[in-house]
Amino acid sequence: MKEIVIATRNKGKVKDFELLFNKYGIKVKSLLDLSPEIGDIEETGTTFEENAAIKAEAISEKLHIPVIADDSGIEIDALNGAPGVYSARYAGTDKDDEANNQKVLSELKNIPSSDRTARFVCVLAIAEPGKSTVFKRGECEGKIGFEPVGENGFGYDPLFYPSGFDKTMAQMSPKEKSEISHRKKALDQLEDWLQK
Repeated sequence: MKEIVIATRNKGKVKDFELLFNKYGIKVKSLLDLSPEIGDIEETGTTFEENAAIKAEAISEKLHIPVIADDSGIEIDALNGAPGVYSARYAGTDKDDEANNQKVLSELKNIPSSDRTARFVCVLAIAEPGKSTVFKRGECEGKIGFEPVGENGFGYDPLFYPSGFDKTMAQMSPKEKSEISHRKKALDQLEDWLQK
């Protein structure tokens, strides 16, 4: 493996993958390098694994090289695992963090602190031509607070208190967050796989 495509246009995510793959002499490309020949791929799966695989396999088939795609979001136990794969567009519009957070808070309005358990999930799918897709899953356990707190991060970070912390993800520095995040845990598993 000399080169790998990360199926994202998010520069922050690309940096995370570059840090990992550069150690192994593997060149990282992203959709930013390949657009426009790769159009948008519709994520029609009902699980993080399915969505990640749809993206990775479609692009790998087109380019004939290894591709990694990720799908991530938050699962809230009191909401039977919702928002799950709909995390980015839970309130209807795509990527309206404030609306998504307000919807979660209103749905949890009568739920006591002890029952507000949740986890951030990141699933990586590694698709290689002619091979079965490999999955790596990272999770960060925690609880949903009663109001948004903190200025950092994005998405559900202002509501999410990681286990063992008395502050939300949005109150953490990017470095602190990156050490405990679901993406970091998935990348750690990916590194184990790379070493093998």
